[in-house]
Amino acid sequence: MLILSEDEIRELVDAAKAREVVREAFRALHRGEATLPAVISLPFQAPEGLAHIKAGHLHDDDVWTVKVATDIEPDDGGPTLHNGLMAVINVADGALAGLLLDNGYLTDLRTGAAGGVVTDLLARADATTVAIVGAGKQARFQLGAALQVRPIEAVRVTSRSAERVRAFADEVETRWRLAAQVCASPEEAVRGADIVITTTPSTTPLVRAEWLENGVHVTAVGSDEPSKQELDPNVLARADLIAVDDLAQASRSGELHHALDAGCVEKERVVTVGQLVDRAVQGRTRAEEITVADLTGVGVQDAAIAALVVREATTSSVEPPI
Repeated sequence: MLILSEDEIRELVDAAKAREVVREAFRALHRGEATLPAVISLPFQAPEGLAHIKAGHLHDDDVWTVKVATDIEPDDGGPTLHNGLMAVINVADGALAGLLLDNGYLTDLRTGAAGGVVTDLLARADATTVAIVGAGKQARFQLGAALQVRPIEAVRVTSRSAERVRAFADEVETRWRLAAQVCASPEEAVRGADIVITTTPSTTPLVRAEWLENGVHVTAVGSDEPSKQELDPNVLARADLIAVDDLAQASRSGELHHALDAGCVEKERVVTVGQLVDRAVQGRTRAEEITVADLTGVGVQDAAIAALVVREATTSSVEPPI
């Protein structure tokens, strides 16, 4: 059995490998070649927090995965504490094949990879300006993924934390050598952007439909439970194309959930990322279209990234602790 630490896992997988397996996981989910059980959510009150338990199996893999991710709000008012692990289990005998002590890294990586997949599928080929709402770890993963699939030249970033947004802007300029603009509000960041990415745990809408230019692509990754919301429902109502990672899950806990409740979107208008990957439905057809991707995070993404880690570890020089 493999037991791998976060540092070891970081040596085994990168964003490009992650995007490839996540893309194929979406295809498998669409084709019925994956099993996706419902999410278990476990709230805490002292301190305030939430655990998500997600699972998935890609039928071509000889392992399946259970992922536990936690978000805890410290009593001292500090930044949210993220943690997690993945248990990888053999299909043949139910034995534990691997324990991935990633501290939430693989969740961040596969979420960024999913963002890269939908940006590649839906953003205009000439998109050069990206607006990012939020300045935490996921903002970095999303930007890195976008840079792999589009010729990004300028980054606008906004956050409630002046300290975090300034640190992120500095990192954009030093790490990626891109122009970074710190914006005082989501509206300032969003207006005129080619790609808009929201990466916050907000429970109130941050992006409004009237701020969006024709031709923009929007990816929202923060809404993974019913109380969370980053987009005004009219953003989805205005969109020419709405894509979700899983229709049932997004209808319960994503941006789609709020738009359905508001009565401004019908499920029949919504496609899945897997349909787009498999070319079962067409993506962007005109430059001026507005596209929206609502990513709630599905267990087949975790199954895909965990199976990748186990494969890479098995064929690499990483020495497991036991």
